Amino acid sequence: VDRAYARSLRGMLKIARTVVALATLLCFVASKAHEAYAALAGMETMITLFFLLLYLLRLDTRMRCLLWPLADILNSVMAALFLLVVCLFAVIIRTNKGTLAGGVLGLVLLVLCLVDAVLLCKKISLDKARGRSAPTK
Repeated sequence: VDRAYARSLRGMLKIARTVVALATLLCFVASKAHEAYAALAGMETMITLFFLLLYLLRLDTRMRCLLWPLADILNSVMAALFLLVVCLFAVIIRTNKGTLAGGVLGLVLLVLCLVDAVLLCKKISLDKARGRSAPTK
């Protein structure tokens, strides 16, 4: 287990994304909101938990068949787009207080997804400079 990752900014951000996504899911399920709201929050919870475990257990270094940070960036961007649409509908329609709370937490999750994507983009660009093609000093 990579305890340094859990204490890093990226690790804490993944943990925060997982917790907020779970809270969003619970709000949507408890308020008996439309199934699409709960499905999106549930999918985001599971996918974020998958990436968190992938990095915590250092499986990204063992499974080199995929560029995991790039897959994580694509997940963050796609999740942000879906969350924007679904959570704005939830906030605008707000059939009850649970749906409104889920929509607001979803918008917070949207911001966390965008911050995560930016941090991952910076990581990829910094790692690229240290590759084999980079000149040695």
